[in-house]
Amino acid sequence: MEYKWVVLTNTTLGVIMSSMNMYIVLISLPAIFRGLGINPFLPGEFVYLLWVLMGYSIVMATVLVTFGRISDMYGRARVYTWGFVVFTIASIFLSLIPSNSGNAGALLMILLRIVQAIGGGLLMVNSTALLTDAFPPSERGKALGLNQASFIVGSFLGLILGGMLVGYDWHMVFIVNVPFAVAGALWSVLKLRRTPGTGVVRLDLAGNVTLAAGLLAISLGLTYALMPYGNSQMGWTNPWVIASFPLGALMFVLFVLSERRAPAPLFNLSLFRVRPFSYGSIALFLNSLGRGAIMFLVVIWLQGIWLPLHGYPWESTPFWAGVYMIPMLVGTVIMAPVGGMLTDRYGARLFATLGMVIMALSLLALTILPYDFNLFEFELILFVSGLGGGLFSAPNTTAIMNSLRPQDRAAGNGMRQTFSSMGSTISMALFFSMLVTFFTMYVPNEISSAVASYGLPAQVASFLSSIPASGLLFAAFLGVDPASAIPQSVLSALPHSVVELLDSRTFLPSIIGPPFMDALRISLYISVALVLVGALFSWMRGGKFVYEESAGRPGEGRS
Repeated sequence: MEYKWVVLTNTTLGVIMSSMNMYIVLISLPAIFRGLGINPFLPGEFVYLLWVLMGYSIVMATVLVTFGRISDMYGRARVYTWGFVVFTIASIFLSLIPSNSGNAGALLMILLRIVQAIGGGLLMVNSTALLTDAFPPSERGKALGLNQASFIVGSFLGLILGGMLVGYDWHMVFIVNVPFAVAGALWSVLKLRRTPGTGVVRLDLAGNVTLAAGLLAISLGLTYALMPYGNSQMGWTNPWVIASFPLGALMFVLFVLSERRAPAPLFNLSLFRVRPFSYGSIALFLNSLGRGAIMFLVVIWLQGIWLPLHGYPWESTPFWAGVYMIPMLVGTVIMAPVGGMLTDRYGARLFATLGMVIMALSLLALTILPYDFNLFEFELILFVSGLGGGLFSAPNTTAIMNSLRPQDRAAGNGMRQTFSSMGSTISMALFFSMLVTFFTMYVPNEISSAVASYGLPAQVASFLSSIPASGLLFAAFLGVDPASAIPQSVLSALPHSVVELLDSRTFLPSIIGPPFMDALRISLYISVALVLVGALFSWMRGGKFVYEESAGRPGEGRS
């Protein structure tokens, strides 16, 4: 086998494993949190859900470039193998978290997900660089497109396996990664060339600390704003929340200042003079910022509202949510290799920009759907969104990597993925803060209207109105009926018909459905605007460009 195909098959294993892990956790979260015994109606519990997702992406956003430096120091193939080992160890320990361990189990899961992110980061920062080194410029788009297609294969496996395994045991969603990790580690040890590293290089500790602190401060501020404070269901008046935003801004300013003076900066600022790199990275950041949380909101829409309204049992919603997300993955797997091959021939500008425009139009189309949507229309929109995502991803990545010198590829790829992870992290915190704030304003009126229309006792309205809006949303996502939030002494005094109504699959989704859709539309409009601005930057990247080995400086090459 030619070495370039050895690299492609090995990185494909890594991509399948990491994408499968991402989607299997996403789709299995209701069963995982039910297995841990989390009570969604308690104040602040929703934060655990966000940090299981955000802890992973914050680590990705802050360590990828440093991992690129470490790869240069010890050799990319060697560090790439470490990624499989760390990921495997974290997955095994995640599968050992006891059931019904409550908040302690959730905290342990967040910590182990951070360790898992370290392994994933070692894989991510090296896989694209290894492919770029192994394939000539005329075939890089095709290779990266195939690699992107393998990401979709892993995503598909994650969606289906997640829905199937959680019905048996939620611990299995972490064990299923291990065979892929072991196979990838063995294949990389046996087949990847162990090129020597550059030896000891300087690491930018100040850059790592200030970037991590800035992201952490902003993310903590946005998430803890979702927790009740004082007499309010939201925490926007909490002094710690108020202080977090100027603190985060200060950390980002210090990060920029430290990068300008650091002998070995975390971000090689000279790379931003390379137009395809800088404009492609900005487009990627805006795409991640606009869409990072939206897909998770769509999963909540499916699992917490649409599927229960249509008679699906709570236990089966992860599986069916995965099934109904497949059209988006099919669209991506069709278009990613095509977009990569077109980029090899014509350049990335037109295709990456067109992909972002298609994604923006598909997001706009979601705004016209009601919360109880027509399934065919929903699936068609997801398919079109997948086509746009595939058409953007491979061309944008190819254009960025083609513009870098070989010695800059690991660090440059780390910067590229840092922008993506930063966008996803901020997106998750920002859009969920908007959603829950909107919920807090309008859900009490929906509860009052529902209580009046169903003729329920006043004490039921009182107890339901006292639940934080984030708790109602979390409960719908987990499939926990609102009757469990009412004290047993009150519940036993209610008529049997009222208890049956509160226990029904449709009661809570019908209450939160209209305000959820209103909040989602606002989020989608903002997302559309961000993606369209990203499309503008994508177009401004210029025509076809490939760095040539004979060129002397970053940015030199041929068009």
